[in-house]
Amino acid sequence: MQWVRDQVDTYERTGGREAGTLRETGIPVIIVSMRGATSGSIRKIALMRVEHGGEYALVASYGGAPQHPAWYHNLVAHPTEVTVQDGPEPFFVHVRLVEGAEYDTWWQRSVAVFPPYAQYKEKTSRRIPLFVASRVTVEHHHGGTVRAQG
Repeated sequence: MQWVRDQVDTYERTGGREAGTLRETGIPVIIVSMRGATSGSIRKIALMRVEHGGEYALVASYGGAPQHPAWYHNLVAHPTEVTVQDGPEPFFVHVRLVEGAEYDTWWQRSVAVFPPYAQYKEKTSRRIPLFVASRVTVEHHHGGTVRAQG
């Protein structure tokens, strides 16, 4: 959607000083960059900022739609080729799907930040996937590619 692209562009251009909230809600967002599952191209999205202990919840709610958002498949395909920008500089993260008690804990944190998640859950029969993104240390190796250690 165009407003998402505009928001990502503005956030990146200003180092997070502008466009750091979801439109009229005032809720902080993060910019998540990932590799497309089929295209291999870099894809960027703005998500609610649900942070705890330096980790972030990435909630694949898609507004309660019956299917997962496209970016869900990107993260499953390339969980180590992801950055989060929460302020001036993006940093590498490793993402993993969480289940069970860990899912419940992160879901509660997510709803506390963005209450509409609870309504999205009611609208759909699917279990809304929840990734946790953890910061990793990065080392560069030959070829200019990046390998995340985490």
